[in-house]
Amino acid sequence: MQINNSRIVLTGAVGGMGSILARALHAQGARLALVDANAEALEVLAKELDGTFAASGDLSSAAACKQVADQCLALLDGVDMLINLAGVNSFTAFEDESPEKMELMMHVNLLAPMWLTRAFLPAMQQQNSGQLVNVGSIFGSIGFAYFTTYSASKFALRGFSEALRRELADTAIKVSYIAPRAVKTPMNSDAVMRMGEATGMNMDEPEAVVAKIIEAIESDKKDAYFGFPESLFVRVNALLPRVVDGALAAQNRIARAFAKGEK
Repeated sequence: MQINNSRIVLTGAVGGMGSILARALHAQGARLALVDANAEALEVLAKELDGTFAASGDLSSAAACKQVADQCLALLDGVDMLINLAGVNSFTAFEDESPEKMELMMHVNLLAPMWLTRAFLPAMQQQNSGQLVNVGSIFGSIGFAYFTTYSASKFALRGFSEALRRELADTAIKVSYIAPRAVKTPMNSDAVMRMGEATGMNMDEPEAVVAKIIEAIESDKKDAYFGFPESLFVRVNALLPRVVDGALAAQNRIARAFAKGEK
């Protein structure tokens, strides 16, 4: 879809990658409604980007998402694209994961994109056009140890994207699922960064990932996986997951010490 003059709603707008994506979309002429729970930072960013609207909300419930969607529809006088970027991560042994953090990740990473899509979809159906962009992760195709709940939420987001795309196949509404590998943003804790260095985990700069997201949007890609060899491992894991079990075993043993706070 053409970005210039498109009415775009972006969630997670003041995050490490969100603010970069917001600036890049604005530079290409998008009409933006930015969504984030951090109202103060959101207002600052919206003022920086002339003509951009701020719609603060925590997206913690279907009702809250509907309220944000109605606000964005009013501010933009409709919608052409929804980019579900907001996300929460956790790096820990599953036996140490708190139920509250599990619930938070499922709400932000999965349910909020579903609730927002449900809220915006009627407007797109009425105009018979639009694009729904769900930013997932390589972790949504390869289940990584010590990112268990995060992986589960992104697996589910990928499944939602695939099913909805098939449901909307006879319309002009497009659904894109975009899956970067690890990105160098503040969402990753110090333990993740140290583990990544110890295991040789590949991590991309957010600016490079944003450029690829925009390219995928403009190309109307249904699925886009960023990073080699991770994008290849996605295919291998789909066909031969037990081979990937063995390939990751040594890395997982190293990762456990960081996840348990032993290093």
